[in-house]
Amino acid sequence: MTAARALLRSWLPPVVAALIMFAGWEALLAVLNPDGFVLPPPSRIGSAVAENFETIATATGITGFIIVTGLIAGVVAGAAAAVLVTAFRSANETITPLAVAVNAVPIIALAPIFNAWFGILSPRSNQAVVVVLVFFPVFINTTRGLGQPEPSQVELMESYGAGKWRIMREVRIPNAMPYFFTALKLATSLAVIAAIVAEYFGGRQDALGNVITNSAGLTRYDDAWAAVLAGSLVGIGLYAIAAVLERLIMPWYFAARKAA
Repeated sequence: MTAARALLRSWLPPVVAALIMFAGWEALLAVLNPDGFVLPPPSRIGSAVAENFETIATATGITGFIIVTGLIAGVVAGAAAAVLVTAFRSANETITPLAVAVNAVPIIALAPIFNAWFGILSPRSNQAVVVVLVFFPVFINTTRGLGQPEPSQVELMESYGAGKWRIMREVRIPNAMPYFFTALKLATSLAVIAAIVAEYFGGRQDALGNVITNSAGLTRYDDAWAAVLAGSLVGIGLYAIAAVLERLIMPWYFAARKAA
């Protein structure tokens, strides 16, 4: 019963806030009734979802595959690079400046380049954009966590004769987990943004990015916002999965926070 109440307390405020926001949105547009306004009320967006459910579901599946595969690859690459730069000074001097330089390049510059490399209709080009955008926050946050363990813990392990990799496994990685999951939750949103923006420059015509641009170009704003809603739900779902994994993998962290 206590767990149910805690869950209710955590979920009730955002749900109520969302309901108030959507009700206010609907009421404001009903009162103003703007002519040709590009932001339709929630009721019309919901109707567009129902009318074009099959199209939106197909587009969500196509873009969702790009998002999930690119997210996984980017997270794995970012975490692995963080371990390398923490363990080896030469890797730090090589990977960190390169990661900063690549992160400074905007998506609109990367997408056409990857389309030229992998093909404009290949999913690999859009997956590569997602990987690049996801990589940097995971790499930076995880590196920070790996590099900031308690000095006393490292000294204790060294006094027992523990090697570099044992210290990495038993001290540095547990210390980095909160940083990693913070980056992972941020990366879920970045992956959605990267995939949809990349689809503006190439990819299948029935993906979410192209559904949005084509619908907006034909002034079918209800359909465009229905596709935007689908992308948002993918991002929310991935964020929720990351939050659940964080709770499952780090129960000690939340127990310590609660005790404090």
